[in-house]
Amino acid sequence: MKILLADTILTMDPARSIVRNGAVVFENNIIEVTDDAQRIESYKERAQIIQGGKHSIVLPGLINVHTHLEFSRNSTELNYGSFVGWLDSVIHKREALIGGLDDAFIAQTLTEMLRGGTTTIGAVSSYGFDLNALAAAKQRVVYFNELIGSNPAAIDTIFASFLERFEQSEAHKSERFRPAIAIHSPYSVHPALLRKAIAFAHSRRLPLSTHFLESKSEKRWLESASGEFKPFFEQVFKLSAPFITPSEFLQAFEEVKTLFVHCVFAGVEELDKISAMGSSIVHCPVSNRLLGCSLLSLEQVKNREIPYMVATDGLSSNYSLNLFSELRSALMMHEGLDLPLLARDLLRSVTDIAAKALGLNVGRIAEGYAADLLLFKLPGCTHDDLMVYLHTILHAPAQMDAVFIDGQQV
Repeated sequence: MKILLADTILTMDPARSIVRNGAVVFENNIIEVTDDAQRIESYKERAQIIQGGKHSIVLPGLINVHTHLEFSRNSTELNYGSFVGWLDSVIHKREALIGGLDDAFIAQTLTEMLRGGTTTIGAVSSYGFDLNALAAAKQRVVYFNELIGSNPAAIDTIFASFLERFEQSEAHKSERFRPAIAIHSPYSVHPALLRKAIAFAHSRRLPLSTHFLESKSEKRWLESASGEFKPFFEQVFKLSAPFITPSEFLQAFEEVKTLFVHCVFAGVEELDKISAMGSSIVHCPVSNRLLGCSLLSLEQVKNREIPYMVATDGLSSNYSLNLFSELRSALMMHEGLDLPLLARDLLRSVTDIAAKALGLNVGRIAEGYAADLLLFKLPGCTHDDLMVYLHTILHAPAQMDAVFIDGQQV
């Protein structure tokens, strides 16, 4: 048994409880969170004591629900500023980027993420090249096997290849590694393939994710077969019109709660539909900015009570996989929202809300939850309960003082 003592414990529970001068008592799971001095003393007699120190913060481990680790080699190789320009550079440089990737490099990336406080990863894998490294990761992993394919004549072949990759990931299934499914996007997956994938996910009760209305180019192509995507699809895929509309795409997910990634060009109709389905949205603000997209309206999302999560996307469209860095960017971009309340919501988005979306018993410091915990120090103290969320995002260090997963320091 361990007892972790800290100045401030951000439980991230629905009541938004903050425990001052308290303790988290845990083994693999959390036994108790308390500020009762007598109870703390009684535990000290039979537990390993971990002193947080002055200005210490304890927070649940962070959950990065959407990242592409297969492109972790990218730094300056790809073009930013427009979505189609970026996509074209990915197509031309994909083999070079992926070809230079190995397990050791991915393991190094995972270690950096862990030091920065990410204890759970939603990893989207297009090829399976990152499987061994992620199966051996110290973090929890939800492994989204991605499906992509627009050629109707090749649907059976594409799905068979996907099933082979899925079964390979299924062989690694454990308490910390869970296979899942990602459907790339409405413009890149044929409706027949889409239906097969959703039925498969539904039958196995698997987490499901998809990119949706990330760029203006995507929206114009899907709604009117026009814009920058038109020459791209005519040249690359020999298509003169899309095979599905945004509304039809959403309709296909009606039976399955889904993580819809980006949604920056989702209108009222699409957001209402996502809300009615009980699904959630993944917000990647830095990626959206670098690819010349737009900024998700968190106000519209919150007004519809749609759960949202902040994620980094991959290094093909970001310069960092540090979630605190992404949260700081979100703070600065969403200037119209109340700053302290936004900070609290952003932290919940990468803890409790993300855990619920992935179906994991983490993300909250409460009795019975897995003891995935972060310990670090702020440069000073703050007694205002709302300001502590803001200063946690602003001043969290690049490396945590301690990270625990299932109660074990990693």
